[in-house]
Amino acid sequence: MKLSLFQVDAFTDKVFGGNPAAICPLKEWLEDQLMQKIAMEINLAETAFYVPKQDHFEIRWFTPTTEVDLCGHATLAAAQVLFNLEGYSKNQIKFISPRSGHLLVEKQEDLLSMNFPADVLEKISLTDDLIKCFQIEAKEAYKGKTDLVLVFDSEEEITALQPKLENIKRLKARGVIATAVGSSVDFVSRFFAPQSGINEDPVTGSAHTTLTPLWHQKTGKAEFTAKQLSARGGALQCSLLKNRVEMRGKCQLFLTGHIHL
Repeated sequence: MKLSLFQVDAFTDKVFGGNPAAICPLKEWLEDQLMQKIAMEINLAETAFYVPKQDHFEIRWFTPTTEVDLCGHATLAAAQVLFNLEGYSKNQIKFISPRSGHLLVEKQEDLLSMNFPADVLEKISLTDDLIKCFQIEAKEAYKGKTDLVLVFDSEEEITALQPKLENIKRLKARGVIATAVGSSVDFVSRFFAPQSGINEDPVTGSAHTTLTPLWHQKTGKAEFTAKQLSARGGALQCSLLKNRVEMRGKCQLFLTGHIHL
């Protein structure tokens, strides 16, 4: 069996920036165990698989160790592949995920725009388990559907964070989002998910479905510029549209090839 494989850097205007994702188009679903092995072999933060249906594409995402409910950067990368390499001619792609529902990606001039469900947040106590995740103490904590969020005082603190990965790994969540007001953008963040096989994710689209409603609560704004302050770095434009979040960014193709099974 020979499968097409693409590697795309998402949320960036240059190769070696943003977050790399592997995209594997399928005609029909493979066994779950085989898709997990492929993701483990590729060893990127996420590998996305999609299957064409009558009016949409089913999509699933795997880290090297587990299947996840939602992955923004790999969805953006999958749309880049469909629009530019797989001959998809319409202006909007509808993905359907068995875990996250309908996800829309649309061409908007030189940007790709994703429309995802907004997360619902609950403010929680700043417990010792959360305080022990970093050398700097957060000032607030929140719980979303899959992630925990820690709010810090400044962009400088986010940049300086030194994650204590073994402590983060013990938390019952997909990962931890650290965020603060930005100095040149509306907000900044970093994302740590060792329990999902990702010590630090370069740019996390799904985290911004949590961050956008959070910063809306804090500022009353609905339009945001955002940066994820990983070593590779990434930039997003985010909008809150009632119970949906629109995220816009660019992608760059890095690699094309084949998987031989």
